[in-house]
Amino acid sequence: MRGLRPGGSGREQAAGGAAVAGLAAFGLLVAGCSTGGTGSRDEGAARPDQVASTVPATPSPSVPGGEDTPARAAKRVDPIALIKNDPKVGARLKADLKPCTADAYPVDTSYGNLTNSASPDVVVNVMTCGDAVGLGTFVYREENNAYTNVFVAEDAAVYGTIDRGDLIVTKQVYAKGDPVAYPSGEDVITYRWSGNRFTQHDWVHNEYSKAVGDGIADGAAAPTEPPAG
Repeated sequence: MRGLRPGGSGREQAAGGAAVAGLAAFGLLVAGCSTGGTGSRDEGAARPDQVASTVPATPSPSVPGGEDTPARAAKRVDPIALIKNDPKVGARLKADLKPCTADAYPVDTSYGNLTNSASPDVVVNVMTCGDAVGLGTFVYREENNAYTNVFVAEDAAVYGTIDRGDLIVTKQVYAKGDPVAYPSGEDVITYRWSGNRFTQHDWVHNEYSKAVGDGIADGAAAPTEPPAG
């Protein structure tokens, strides 16, 4: 499904994604974000007590390209605590962030080097339960033994990943009349850490073809004017 986390097979990934619950969550979050502010925001500290536990993982061998540079151990954090205690996260998203089953939350967490911090940075993606449509991407940087929110993209159908030190944010684009499972295209924006904030480095817009098969198929990229950085 276009609108799900990256890595699927385009429209085939969306076969089960057009549930009424997913559409309702999409509309609700768009409405909530329009009043609370959307897009990328920098800075803003989360409370130090928001990390439930940090357990050092076993260090890997040295980082490629540097014989004397050891790979950093990833500290496991509680992503739910980060989101719930973060003043930069919208109140509606916090209220709607509930377990899908038992204590399993619709949250993906990635660790990696984005800001050249002494500790791995944390990327948290919040999604809907039924169809895994992204609702927000948040990046946290450890500073003085606390995690600081350094990036927010709180919007429907957004998902962030780490790619060789870059933050890659994918945002599904909907034309009028598009069902939630079948957007018309996507924006793929690359951010890099510069100084003390993320800045936009690259942008690609993909438009999906609807002219083959069942009228829903992948198409070629068609760049137009990039969004403001």
